[in-house]
Amino acid sequence: MQANLADVDIDPARIAEAAKVIDPLFLDTPQFVDEQLCAALGRRVLVKVETLNPIRSFKARGAQWLLAGYPAGAEVVCASSGNFGQAVAYAAGRRGMTAEVFTPANGNQGKLARMRSLGAVVHQVEGNPREAAREYVRERPGRIFIEDGREPAVAEGAGTIGMELLAAGGIDTVVVPVGDGSLITGVARWIKEHAPRMTVVGACAAGAPGMARSFGSGQPEAAEVDTFADGINVRAPIPESLTRMRALVDEVVLVEDEAMLAAIRTAAQTLGLLLEPAGAASLAAIAEHDLPGGTIAAVLSGANLNPDLFERVLGGAGRS
Repeated sequence: MQANLADVDIDPARIAEAAKVIDPLFLDTPQFVDEQLCAALGRRVLVKVETLNPIRSFKARGAQWLLAGYPAGAEVVCASSGNFGQAVAYAAGRRGMTAEVFTPANGNQGKLARMRSLGAVVHQVEGNPREAAREYVRERPGRIFIEDGREPAVAEGAGTIGMELLAAGGIDTVVVPVGDGSLITGVARWIKEHAPRMTVVGACAAGAPGMARSFGSGQPEAAEVDTFADGINVRAPIPESLTRMRALVDEVVLVEDEAMLAAIRTAAQTLGLLLEPAGAASLAAIAEHDLPGGTIAAVLSGANLNPDLFERVLGGAGRS
């Protein structure tokens, strides 16, 4: 399904440049093989842990690279379920900018609190936060609307993860959670440039199948959302991101909420990490699908677990 890489608007040279600009706190994250995890999954798995940082996710890589292109003092606005909003708030605060985030009215309370603690003005809205943010910016000239999934710079920042994975060597397949697509397209752009035979697999929530269906058909298709994986609960794919995915990604699979719940528990038991559902989607995909390759890398993308899920997750953490 891959096209000419020269036609993709994610630039490997800019990925390399991003690695020089992003705060070192978010770079060179742990990547290792844990034998207990491998035994639990029945596969040799290298994990890439993107949760041990001030926002508990990979998102700051892309947000910092994107905002590095704007002047100090800029007023930026975005829509987010929480992790991208945290990343934008963190990056904006360190560049003398202001950040406003539009988020669902019934959003993850833990993520809402963390966005506010990082200095973001948070607008909880009914309906579509992305459309509300766009309308807000239209009425307030001077503010800048930034969109995860559309901005190539966000994917380029995330692509630094691909640089680090390739440095590990010996990987046959990389599995990446898919929401708006910035993470997987950035990682895949670097990999396909430097290791084109490596397989890149995306993991979408079965309760948010819009991106997976669109990847198969080649046309943006909206789908109803019914999943607790708020980090990847995308109803309709962004056309630019879908185009990149069709050019760069080999396969997209669906994972059920129960499989992500099981993967969260597996990570807690074997790695000592408490992931959010989206952050465990790659492990769920490895457990549930017959993916190719001897060694599979799994990107563990976030650990901002909704407090409402604590009892459900931890209540079963000791079960076999």
